[in-house]
Amino acid sequence: MLETIDLSSIQDENARQLIVQLLNLSEALSADLRDAQGEIQRLRDEINRLKGEQGKPKIKANKPKPPRVDHSSEQERRKPKPRQKRAKKASLEIHREQKLEVDKASLPPDAEFKGYEDVVVQDVIFRADNVRFHKEKYWAGSTGKTYLAQLPRGYKGQFGPGLKALTLTLYFGGGMSEPKIRGLYENIGVQISAGQLSNLLIKGQEAFHTEKAEVCEAGLRSTPWQHTDQTSTRVDGQNQHCNIVCNPLYTVYTTTPKKDRLSVLDALRNGRARRFRLNDEALGYLASTPLSKATRNWLSAECSDLDWDEKTFVERLDTNWPKLNVQQRQAILSAAAVAAYHAEVDTPLVRLLVCDDAPQFNWLAEEMALCWVHEGRHYKKLMPVFVHHIELLSDFRKQFWEYYDQLLAYQQQPTPEESARLETEFDRLFSTCTGFDALDARIAKTREKKKSLLMVLKHPEIPLHNNPAELDARQRVRKRDVSFGPRTQDGVKSWDTFMSLAATARKLGISFHQYIHDRISKANQIPSLASLIEARASELALGASWSGA
Repeated sequence: MLETIDLSSIQDENARQLIVQLLNLSEALSADLRDAQGEIQRLRDEINRLKGEQGKPKIKANKPKPPRVDHSSEQERRKPKPRQKRAKKASLEIHREQKLEVDKASLPPDAEFKGYEDVVVQDVIFRADNVRFHKEKYWAGSTGKTYLAQLPRGYKGQFGPGLKALTLTLYFGGGMSEPKIRGLYENIGVQISAGQLSNLLIKGQEAFHTEKAEVCEAGLRSTPWQHTDQTSTRVDGQNQHCNIVCNPLYTVYTTTPKKDRLSVLDALRNGRARRFRLNDEALGYLASTPLSKATRNWLSAECSDLDWDEKTFVERLDTNWPKLNVQQRQAILSAAAVAAYHAEVDTPLVRLLVCDDAPQFNWLAEEMALCWVHEGRHYKKLMPVFVHHIELLSDFRKQFWEYYDQLLAYQQQPTPEESARLETEFDRLFSTCTGFDALDARIAKTREKKKSLLMVLKHPEIPLHNNPAELDARQRVRKRDVSFGPRTQDGVKSWDTFMSLAATARKLGISFHQYIHDRISKANQIPSLASLIEARASELALGASWSGA
């Protein structure tokens, strides 16, 4: 009966409020029960595992699967667009042409030639191209030296540039595993061992590592704002984390052992050696950190405009305050590192970070813009039991995405008047009191993030969501699913480098395979990706609101 109750039909105010409280209590108990059931099953499985047994088997029932819980907001925020079929063949490069003749014997006597009708057919040629080079060899007695002809440009070792480029393309651009690539090569007559294939992927890639660093530097300088996100990764069987930093022009992956603030800062500083500075800014970050008075006095006494390298700063900290717990020590290191970062003059500083509300992203930039898609996901995770609450949630989510649409419209034509109206509308919408406690608590949490969620009113060019970083993170997840993870530091560097170059080439509209082949063959016809980023950034107004400040 309570599931379909109509509160408006209850005349007695006291009775109505009691029923509202009862409904909210029931919702809270239902949520607690769901959590408890999941935790109980997890503990049972763990107990069985410790006993040497197995957990509860996942046996699929002979009935239709229940609807999958989907926390995506695509249906709410996406507006259908009319489909426009593009003429794909109009931009195709034609590699060869061939005239086809009609069998003259089949033509009637009065047949007249009327020209040609063109048909474009796409095909590929995939075969081995094993070459035996006969290198001339000369001996000069006058010099006592042997003179040997050089291999053509781009050839080095027992594998040519075509095979090397294709290997990198299939592994990092196509997401294939090493065994699958090797099997493909064996099918066309290429003999290559597993070790040789692995070496082609990770050894001797210094030139690409250098270009990846240049891409990161150019990308950080291209816009005052950056997207960032993190995803887990495995290195030699151990858990590590991949940091993604990107904007519309580039993407860079950086694998770090941890996912803390220092690791994010390493990615934003393009791998430069860590620097630390204790100044008033660092002390401000530590205001809410529980530290003893003596520790704070020492930190204040150490305040200066000087930077320390990591080894020196850690030694001073350990020598003076060896009893600091892990959290206190980490807070001091993070605060000092961020203060030093903001004081740097040779590093392109990120002035605004588009991200989720994970704590490790705090302090890093002057401003932070939170993701509306992440925020909307919290509302979709609410699972009310009663129809009345379901309707309240549905109505509010509709208003949520309608407001999101208004922000999108504002980005197209930003005006001070519309900015003021949208800020007022935010206050009104997120001051709503529905009577559904879980929903009201979620609304209050969104209201607390007002400044970061409405950063678009100040900077209309920034996205309203962090999807670009999440989509780039998904590429690492897919690669991880196929190849599990690198096992050496050379492998880690290659994963980060080539995934960065592949994603950046895609954003710049360049064929990753052609780019890799161009570099390995020493043709160098394709400009550096960093220069292309700089040129494209000068054409686009990706930091217009900062330019006019």
